[in-house]
Order: sequence, then structure tokens, then C-alpha cells
Amino acid sequence: MKKETFFLVAGALIIGLLVGLLVSKGKKEPSSAVPPASQAPAVNFQQNLGLLEELVAKDPTNRNAWVQLGHGYFDSDQYIKAIEAYNKVLELDPNDPDILTDQGVMFRALGWYDKAVDNFVKANQLNPLHAQSLYNLGVVYRYDLKDLDKARAAWKKYLALNPVGPGAEQIRAEMEFLESHPPLPQGK
Repeated sequence: MKKETFFLVAGALIIGLLVGLLVSKGKKEPSSAVPPASQAPAVNFQQNLGLLEELVAKDPTNRNAWVQLGHGYFDSDQYIKAIEAYNKVLELDPNDPDILTDQGVMFRALGWYDKAVDNFVKANQLNPLHAQSLYNLGVVYRYDLKDLDKARAAWKKYLALNPVGPGAEQIRAEMEFLESHPPLPQGK
């Protein structure tokens, strides 16, 4: 009798579990996904660039449109076009350290390191608190021109302005590496 009771209880539990599974499969869980109506619409990047090109063609003194166009070219790796758009911005306002720095990044991407250095130096002269220009100046000196002393000097100024944060930690690591690894002899 005890065996029969055990099998009866075990069978009831199994049937209850199966029924529970079947019932729960039929119910849909509430979705945690954002409804499509609240998602940001996809932007046609090339169309946006085209609209900005039209805008600057109609109003060549629209500094903001030139800035946005330069940034669009920057983001789409159209280096020459970005440089040209930034040139237009700098014609309208030659004292913008952010634009000089962005243009310097484009010069570097093309391998025009002397122009990149000139832009980063000028940006920092215009605004001695402009940390990004010092960061990029150190990168060009360190990796492109292999002038480790100038890279250290730029990065020391950077760290004086920006002692904490991910950029600072990265630069500190670079500086420690440079200090612990003497430069290779020339020609090696």
C-alpha cells in the first residue's frame, strides 16, 4: 500500500509539472525590448553629408555647418574632405583649438606628421589648457616621429592638466614603458 501511494503521489507530481509547463508555454512573457516606436530612427549618414554639403554651398559662412561637415567626413574616414572642411572653419575662426586638433588627427591619418604637429602645437598655444592637443602631440611624437623626448614632454604637460581618468592612466603607462625601456640604437 505504501508503494502504491508513493507511485500515485509521484505520478501526480509529474503530471502537474507537465501541465504547468504546457500552460506556461502558451503564455507569452512580457517583452523587455523597447517598443519600435521609441527607438531612434536610422539616419542615412551619406544623406546627412549631402544635406550639409548643400547647406555650405548655399551659405559658405555657416561655420556650424562646416564644423558638422568636417566631423561627418572625420567619422567616415574621408580625410582630405575633412581637412578641407576644417580649413573652411579655420578661415572663419582661426582660433579654434578643437578644430585644429581634429584637423591634426586627419593630417596624422594621412601621414602628414609635420602638419599634425603644427596643428597640435598651435591648438595648445591658443589654449594652454587644451589637453587633447597635448595627448595627440605625444602620440605623433611617440609613434610616428619616434621622438621620445618630445613625446614625454607633451605627455607631462597633459598629465599636469588631466591627472585622472582613462586617458591619464594610458599616458602614465606609456611614460612608465618609455622610462623602463631605453630607446633602440639608430638604424636597428
